[in-house]
Amino acid sequence: MNDFGLWLAAFFTLGIISFLYRDNAWYKLCESIFVGISAGYWFVTLFWDNIHGLFWEGITERHDYWLLIGATLGLMMLLRLIPQIGWISRWPLSFVVGATAGLYIINYFASNVMVQVEDTLMPLFSAKFGDPLFSASPYSIVGNIVVAVGTFTGLVYFFFSKEHKGAFGGMAKIGIWTIMITFGASFGYTVMSRMSLLIGRMDFIFGDWLGLIR
Repeated sequence: MNDFGLWLAAFFTLGIISFLYRDNAWYKLCESIFVGISAGYWFVTLFWDNIHGLFWEGITERHDYWLLIGATLGLMMLLRLIPQIGWISRWPLSFVVGATAGLYIINYFASNVMVQVEDTLMPLFSAKFGDPLFSASPYSIVGNIVVAVGTFTGLVYFFFSKEHKGAFGGMAKIGIWTIMITFGASFGYTVMSRMSLLIGRMDFIFGDWLGLIR
C-alpha cells in the first residue's frame, strides 16, 4: 500500500511538472483530480464543522436560535442556482461582504498600518523610548537609520508639488531606489517560497521515489 501511494504521488507530481513542456492531457488529468479531491475534502470538512458542528448542534443542544439567521442567509445565497430568483442571493452576499469588511478593517488597520507606523517611529540610537542613548546594538542602529532614511526619501519621491531637482531630486532618487529594493525583496521572497516547494518535490522524486538521494 505504501509503494502504491508512493508511485501515485510520483505520477501526480510528474504530471503537474509536465506542464513545463506544454499543456497536455496528463497535466489536465492531474489538475482535475486535484481540484475534485480538494473540493470534496473541503465540502465534507465544512459540512461537519459548520452545518453539523455549529448549526445543528447549536440549535438542538445549545438552543442558540440566532444561528437560524445565518442558516437563512446561507439558503438565500443558494438561490443563485435558480435563475428566476437568483437576485435574492445578492442580499446575503452584500451582508457577508459588509460584515467581513467591518470585522477585518480593525485588524488590518492595526497590523498593516499602526504596527508599521510604530516601527517607523522608533528612536535611532536606543532600543526603545526612554532607554539611554546608544543603548541599541549597532545592527539595530543601522536598521533604524535605513528605515528612517528610506521612509523619508520614499515620501519625498511621491511629493510632486516641487520639481525633483537638486538636493530634493537626489532624495527622490534615493526614495525610488528604496522602493525598488523593497519590491525586489518582496518578489524574491515570493520566488524563494515557490522554490522551497519545488525543492520539496524534487527531494521526493529523487529521494523517496527513485532512492538516488540518501
